[in-house]
Amino acid sequence: MESDKLTTVIGESSGILFDFDGPICDVFAGLPAPGVAQNLTEVVAGHDVPLGGKARGLEDPMEVLRLAVQGGEPVIRAVEETLTKAEVSAVKVAGPPIPGAVTALEAAHSSGRKTAVVSNNSTACVRAFLTQHNLHHLVHEVIGRAAYRPDLMKPDPHSLLLAAERLGVPPKRCTLIGDSVTDIEAARTAGAMSIGFANKPHKSLALTEARADVVITDMADVAGALASSPW
Repeated sequence: MESDKLTTVIGESSGILFDFDGPICDVFAGLPAPGVAQNLTEVVAGHDVPLGGKARGLEDPMEVLRLAVQGGEPVIRAVEETLTKAEVSAVKVAGPPIPGAVTALEAAHSSGRKTAVVSNNSTACVRAFLTQHNLHHLVHEVIGRAAYRPDLMKPDPHSLLLAAERLGVPPKRCTLIGDSVTDIEAARTAGAMSIGFANKPHKSLALTEARADVVITDMADVAGALASSPW
């Protein structure tokens, strides 16, 4: 049973790593991602017209950021800075945290475990949301994407390994809660455990096939497992 698997994974974890966009916040709920991606595309085109043409039609801001690498440092810097500003604006109008997220963060903190947010979003945007909703005291570390290094975003394990180091917890004792295949891949590469959060019906199979240790559909399940397994 998935509940038994979840209890086992949590029981072996002394560090709980939360992905941000999905498990905690719907980042672009109030400022839709396609519009942000279009604005980033215009920034790219302002520096490199052919590359702007390649970016046109992309609806995921992160994909535009990844593409910006091809334009060299000036393009990457311009896109990163524009995206960070957009993310900070977006989380201010994103609405409340994902159902169950607050109780999961509280339970992780109360259980005595170390907690971190590990995100492909900017550190500034994560911190802005945590502060806005008075959640910052529940998180020991925030590891956003490495500025100007989109190659280090998940599925690269960089952010997970950095979080583990700062928390003082071996990666094998860390569990990442994430809603995307790239989260699961990053955890596996880092040697960490993973909980796949299937916040949309089609994600359950993808997260399972990516070899998440367990798949859940409700963040409150994490809170329940943590509450019953103090560290």
